[in-house]
Amino acid sequence: MPYIDESPTMSPQLSTRSQGGGDSISPTPPEGLAHGVEAGKGLEMRKLVLSGFLASEEIYINQLEALLLPMKPLKATATTSQPVLTIQQIETIFYKIQDIYEIHKEFYDNLCPKVQQWDSQVTMGHLFQKLASQLGVYKAFVDNYKVALETAEKCSQSNNQFQKISEELKVKGPKDSKDSHTSVTMEALLYKPIDRVTRSTLVLHDLLKHTPVDHPDYPLLQDALRISQNFLSSINEDIDPRRTAVTTPKGETRQLVKDGFLVEMSESSRKLRHVFLFTDVLLCAKLKKTSAGKHQQYDCKWYIPLADLVFPSPEESEASPQVHLFPDHELEDMKMKISALKSEIQKEKANKGQSRAIERLKKKMFENEFLLLLNSPTIPFRIHNRNGKSYLFLLSSDYERSEWREAIQKLQKKDLQAFVLSSVELQVLTGSCFKLRTVHNIPVTSNKDDDESPGLYGFLHVIVHSAKGFKQSANLYCTLEVDSFGYFVSKAKTRVFRDTAEPKWDEEFEIELEGSQSLRILCYEKCYDKTKVNKDNNEIVDKIMGKGQIQLDPQTVETKNWHTDVIEMNGIKVEFSMKFTSRDMSLKRTPSKKQTGVFGVKISVVTKRERSKVPYIVRQCVEEVEKRGIEEVGIYRISGVATDIQALKAVFDANNKDILLMLSDMDINAIAGTLKLYFRELPEPLLTDRLYPAFMEGIALSDPAAKENCMMHLLRSLPDPNLITFLFLLEHLKRVAEKEPINKMSLHNLATVFGPTLLRPSEVESKAHLTSAADIWSHDVMAQVQVLLYYLQHPPISFAELKRNTLYFSTDV
Repeated sequence: MPYIDESPTMSPQLSTRSQGGGDSISPTPPEGLAHGVEAGKGLEMRKLVLSGFLASEEIYINQLEALLLPMKPLKATATTSQPVLTIQQIETIFYKIQDIYEIHKEFYDNLCPKVQQWDSQVTMGHLFQKLASQLGVYKAFVDNYKVALETAEKCSQSNNQFQKISEELKVKGPKDSKDSHTSVTMEALLYKPIDRVTRSTLVLHDLLKHTPVDHPDYPLLQDALRISQNFLSSINEDIDPRRTAVTTPKGETRQLVKDGFLVEMSESSRKLRHVFLFTDVLLCAKLKKTSAGKHQQYDCKWYIPLADLVFPSPEESEASPQVHLFPDHELEDMKMKISALKSEIQKEKANKGQSRAIERLKKKMFENEFLLLLNSPTIPFRIHNRNGKSYLFLLSSDYERSEWREAIQKLQKKDLQAFVLSSVELQVLTGSCFKLRTVHNIPVTSNKDDDESPGLYGFLHVIVHSAKGFKQSANLYCTLEVDSFGYFVSKAKTRVFRDTAEPKWDEEFEIELEGSQSLRILCYEKCYDKTKVNKDNNEIVDKIMGKGQIQLDPQTVETKNWHTDVIEMNGIKVEFSMKFTSRDMSLKRTPSKKQTGVFGVKISVVTKRERSKVPYIVRQCVEEVEKRGIEEVGIYRISGVATDIQALKAVFDANNKDILLMLSDMDINAIAGTLKLYFRELPEPLLTDRLYPAFMEGIALSDPAAKENCMMHLLRSLPDPNLITFLFLLEHLKRVAEKEPINKMSLHNLATVFGPTLLRPSEVESKAHLTSAADIWSHDVMAQVQVLLYYLQHPPISFAELKRNTLYFSTDV
């Protein structure tokens, strides 16, 4: 009977443990064998164990041969004018494979005749001892393993020829097998050496168990097992935890490919699920509530064999049940609460506060982050079981939706069979999820360790230059996503470049970062076919042509110069540049050296020069937004193209006679961005530095009458140009909010966008109020939003009435 160890214990993390108690395997055999009572039977078992191991060793050598087969031709092309891979890439991917192959080929060639000519005097402990002594080669392989996988993945995405090679490597079958060859992916073969060390250790344990103590092999096998166990202990932390598996009832390995937390619409409410994608099944689970000290387990909600799983096309899918969307202002409130709690936690830590108080704050923060994670996703991801039921997930990122879809479709290319799991099989599979999972915590910042990077806070300027590598002309555009509050959101979108295979956008965006660590770029083909409408959100479904992600390394991006880079995605290369401005730097208000323009010039100077009550730039931008942008989704929230904004800034500064013509042709988001930039670049805020502390105190008052008196008195205290301009802008923003059902911009959203812009003190005044870089939603920023929101929610305020009314609250400010 051949040796089979396709059990859950094949996980490297479990390999040096016994199946019973969890203690380390002892090299001491059972007492009976030690005394030779069953020595004959032990030697027979020894032969069976070795025969099985020899058969699996032959398979392993064939797998290594299959992995090495493409290496020589790849090396040959590396020095030609059209290399598939560079020499460095080849050496990284196939690192130490040749050495491992030679070690095992020699071991197999020496062991095989001993097993075939078996008798009780055969010794082979020295072969296992030598094999164990060469584990240093495996250590080098393991250290390089993740880099090898990443390099192979990147090369597959950027080179179709290598992708074809790596997806179907031919492995020879055993000598007595009917199957001459089987197809295996390079990724699967690269894991085999790690898997092999584990199996060798298990075999050594079994051999020792069936070897008498007085046999010459015994001390040699004992030494080999000790070396192997020590080696496994040293590499357990380095091994990629995703490469773990559970065994099917037929003895086949069911490997975990991907897992993560997704929001499912279940019975018209949102539920956070942990979704597990195995090689042949998708399983949706939730973590069971357990009492303290008890082992946690998952509860399976449903599963679909991949052979039965289909993605309904938009026209095939039924209209989804009504998804309750949380109002944006409630989501913004949650973010503010989270940031305020983060500030409190930091203060408690700085003041060496009580750990109980910190834990209480952390618990509150987690509750708010959990609510935000649950209620913010809106992008539908529908899957269907061809035998009946459909399921709907909501995601916050199209990138994430694409990743899940692609991972499932890649597995479905294999010859999969439909099946039904028995209750015991389902219990075993669900039970394995806790051990196999790679995503251990809900992706919220409160689950981060203290020493983890807090991410970047400030503004990322990104120029999307161009893209190459499309096989045919299409209508192409890109979107940019960044992570904030633990999940990714779309922040910007280029214009559609029509009917081209080499789009040149050259568009610049300013993206606000809130603890961000990654930037994603997705490239789409625009679909103008009205029949292909997604019934979930009534938007045309555009095809993702490619997607890529880069880490926002502070050392790389925190420079004054632009950093140019290329993201490779499915053979497509997107060129972009970026630079980062920290929150501290972006808060500075710098007066303009040229007083002839309007940007960076005091509002009183501009209105006096123009002989107007409200600056011309404010009136024209407001008029244009109300004419054709008041129903634009995300107006004032979505970034305009930075180059367009700079062009408008230059025209207004120069008082060019072509302003009106340029405004009428310009993208409305660029005009909205120009208005925001004007207020942001005022040398002092519209609501003035002098009154800033009083505004902060007034909004904090609890008594409504006292707050009303104070807030109206503060308005009256503003210089006339500032007050008139503020009231003009206030009425405009109220008109924008009236269209909230269409443009999705509530009063709260508008207050969030404009509050800091209109109130943030200038550089000299702000030192006492400046927030730390890692805490954008600080107490001050929240208060600035609340001040503007107060006035936006207030009944109409007229300049004449303010000046005429005498208020009880008349204390000097």
